[in-house]
Amino acid sequence: MTASSKDHLFGVAGVLVAAVLWGTTGVSATFAPEVGAVAIGAAAMGVGGLLQAGIATRAIARHASALRMQWHWLLLGALAVAIYPLAFYGSMRLAGVTVGTVVSIGSAPLLSALIEMVMDGLRVSTRWVIGAGFGLLGMALLCIAESSGHSAVTAAPSIMLGVALGLLAGLTYALYSWAARRLMQRQIPARAAMGATFGIGGLLLMPVLFATGAPFLASWNNAAVGIYMALVPMFLGYVCFGYGLARIQASTATTITLVEPVVAAALAALIVGERLPAMGWVGVALIFACLVCITLPLRSRGRTSPVSSTHPA
Repeated sequence: MTASSKDHLFGVAGVLVAAVLWGTTGVSATFAPEVGAVAIGAAAMGVGGLLQAGIATRAIARHASALRMQWHWLLLGALAVAIYPLAFYGSMRLAGVTVGTVVSIGSAPLLSALIEMVMDGLRVSTRWVIGAGFGLLGMALLCIAESSGHSAVTAAPSIMLGVALGLLAGLTYALYSWAARRLMQRQIPARAAMGATFGIGGLLLMPVLFATGAPFLASWNNAAVGIYMALVPMFLGYVCFGYGLARIQASTATTITLVEPVVAAALAALIVGERLPAMGWVGVALIFACLVCITLPLRSRGRTSPVSSTHPA
């Protein structure tokens, strides 16, 4: 195996670990039902973002001038980081853990590829299109299977709003992934790029947390949920994601995270009691087929990503 292939596989592994950790967030939030979705999102991404900045302080200081030169991409990424958790957890509260996660994460690969096509002049390979098609079909089947378990009359308005918030979450997820990748392509190390992006995003979320986070102090259970969300899926998960993002394309990384709704659906069925019909498990199988198509390195000369560029990066 070549060094570039190993690098690609290590990048894939980092993103997969992040996706598994993120898949626990929806079920974790259900253990603090009296804490609002906005507070959950602000605590998870806000505190987690500040922790990322904390471990990257030296790297950020060493590359401060380079970060200032790329301030517009840094600000774009930070704004996306701040909006993403509010939309994501709102989507899960309104549409359910499975549907909210599926729409948020399932829409990100196409939106990420679209951003790269417009901003970077990237071409999508045939295999990527086939893999993304499997993933989208799997997402759709998961949504249909989950929605069929609810009353159409009472659930339709909240599910529609939840889906809309999920699409906003998918867009902001794609944006901050692309913005962080752009900083790394400007010779800013992953730790500095991710630490600065998430640190500023975390600061933007602090006023939201102060305004809505009182329920976290109401019980040890609520506090434990907030601490877990900030430390494990958000802090540790995004450290792994940043490691992977430095080694693979943003569109590839966001597609790999399609495993997140699979983990979320399985945990929702096992722990929360959300039942997933047979159609939903077919969707899970299609998502895994998508992962196989997207993540395996191409064998052609010098190409290790399913997205090829029309010009050197």
